[in-house]
Order: sequence, then C-alpha cells, then structure tokens
Amino acid sequence: MHIDIRRLIPSEAVAYRQLMLEAYQSHPEAFTSSVEERAALPLSWWGERLTEASLAPEVVFAAFDGGRLAGVAGIAFESREKVRHKANLFGMYVPVRYRGQGLGQRLIQAVLNYAKLRGGVRIVQLTVTDDNDAACRLYARCGFLSYGLEPLAVRVGDTFMAKRHMYYDLNIRPAAPHP
Repeated sequence: MHIDIRRLIPSEAVAYRQLMLEAYQSHPEAFTSSVEERAALPLSWWGERLTEASLAPEVVFAAFDGGRLAGVAGIAFESREKVRHKANLFGMYVPVRYRGQGLGQRLIQAVLNYAKLRGGVRIVQLTVTDDNDAACRLYARCGFLSYGLEPLAVRVGDTFMAKRHMYYDLNIRPAAPHP
C-alpha cells in the first residue's frame, strides 16, 4: 500500500464530509461535535474548511490510499492579535481499516510541518478524550505534552467525559521532516 499525505482541496469536500460523519458516528465520545450537528451543515461549509488560500484559517491534511481517503487531521489558526501564536489541531481521524500503519503520526507531522512553515505559530494545541489511551499515546509519541484535564468536558447521552489538553511547542521541538 502506498499512502500519500497532502492538503485537501474544496473539490474533495464530499469525501471529507463522508469520512468525518463516519468518525462522529463511530466515535461520538472522541469529538465535540455530534454526527447530527455536522450532517446538518451544507456541503459549502465543508468546502470552505478546505479553501486553498495561503493564509486559510483552517487547513485539513489527508492520507490517501490510491484515491481513497484513509485519514485526516486539521489545524485551525487563531486570528486575534494576542493569540496568533497558537493553533489547534482538530478532527484527527483514521478509520479502523487503516490503523496501526503509522498514518496518524504522519498526519500529525504534516500538520506540525505546515504550522512551522506558515510562520508566526509557536504552539499547537489539542484536546483528546482522556480515556482514549491510543490517541493519548499517539500525541505523546509525536511530542505533545499534557497541561491539564477538563472534567465533564463532553457529554454523550448521560455520560460525561474529561478532555486532556495537550500542546506542542514548535520552538522547543521543531517539526521533523515529512516522512
């Protein structure tokens, strides 16, 4: 299997939407948004998230197995003056059929490399459901450090889950070459 990692473009909004709806449905505890909320959004919302503008507020990277979408990870950049040095990793998802092959790590590295090259960004933050041990280990392997736990952060049905806050300082741990 040959996997390519690259930035998604607006014409790939349908495939991106489909993969993310699968993520929200399969792992409701892992995402702040619900499948119902995201399914109700027009396709234009998904396409706008994939704008090709050089200073886009959000950028999504994808892993492709041939022409098939095999995983995604996004980064959102702050626009307010006092927090422009921060960005947030969001929407990280690799379907079960592609797990265990290093795609998550490659997607995270693509996001970190992009943040470094874009300039002005020092910290990349994320939140992860605290009991999602595999994801927590993945982020730690990639160099993210925990800095806090938010109790009762997400509610799915009658169950509340904590979110672990993590960050990656691009000045301390420069992004590695893209594999």
